[in-house]
Amino acid sequence: MYYASKYRLKPSDAHRDELDRHRDMCRQLYNHTLYRLNEYQDEHGELPSMTTLRSELPDLKKWWDGLSDVYSKVLQTVVERLFDNLNGLSKLKENGYGVGQLKWKPPREFRSFTDSQSGFKLDKKGGQAVLSLSKLADIPIRLHRAIPDDATLKQVTLKKEPTGEWFATFGVQMDREPPEPPENPEKCVGIDVGILKYAHDTDGTAVGSLDLSDERERLEREQRKLSRKQHGSNNYEKQRRRVAECHADLRRKRRDFLHKLSAYYAREYDLVAVEDLNVKKMMESRSNSRNTASCRVANVPFVARIQVRARRHALRRRGPERDDQRVRVVWCFDGEAVVGP
Repeated sequence: MYYASKYRLKPSDAHRDELDRHRDMCRQLYNHTLYRLNEYQDEHGELPSMTTLRSELPDLKKWWDGLSDVYSKVLQTVVERLFDNLNGLSKLKENGYGVGQLKWKPPREFRSFTDSQSGFKLDKKGGQAVLSLSKLADIPIRLHRAIPDDATLKQVTLKKEPTGEWFATFGVQMDREPPEPPENPEKCVGIDVGILKYAHDTDGTAVGSLDLSDERERLEREQRKLSRKQHGSNNYEKQRRRVAECHADLRRKRRDFLHKLSAYYAREYDLVAVEDLNVKKMMESRSNSRNTASCRVANVPFVARIQVRARRHALRRRGPERDDQRVRVVWCFDGEAVVGP
């Protein structure tokens, strides 16, 4: 079983400067690798392999000042990131989408870098949990949730949010067999995500929508202040962070609401069924499309959150059960159940 766990870092000012420097070095390497990829394609008429561009890294370190300060595994994952983006564009093109080409990354669009397999570990120094990173620093980390002792950390991704906060996301591998789903679930419930109410279930429970009107008013107020600042000034940067904090506050409250609601249904019921609507065709309707869009905004994150819980517990797919109007897919585990697409 493989899943990701996200934790907040608590870097000092010196740590922040060093993290930003490493992030910018990775961004410059990404842009240089993209330049070399296009140059190789013009000369040979085909795209180079990932191994070909990776083999150039030792030579780059000889003349590129500062590149040797970044751990080698981090540099290799930057090349992987470029090819992952290329594969994503290829899949979109195969599905009929019109795609362009990859572009250079400005600083505001390259916010993370990844260390895989080695070069990092969780440690404790002076009673404080720290994330030890090779060629970087020992950065304090807030472990709000313990990582199981039998888990293996496969990689870590460090990301800087628009608010200036730094987070570490660990790829966790666990050697556990998925539990057997119950053959005859006893407590079952069906959920219909609505418009006036967030959700109705077959037991008669109606869950009201999350009231974020005050947060939205604050966001609008801060955005108006931002529009009056001179772009690029110190006051503009301070106000931009306030706007980013408003967006982060909204996002965290929505996420907390979805976590608690999905945890309730997974804890209380053996089987949960969620209606899978064809929202795309409903949006094409000439009437009521705005309410339909609101319904989709409510439905998609809720079902996605349940899917995350399904993958987290290594669940096994048991459906789907199809009829003329809808598709139900049920996930079951250890006396509990959730729904996937």
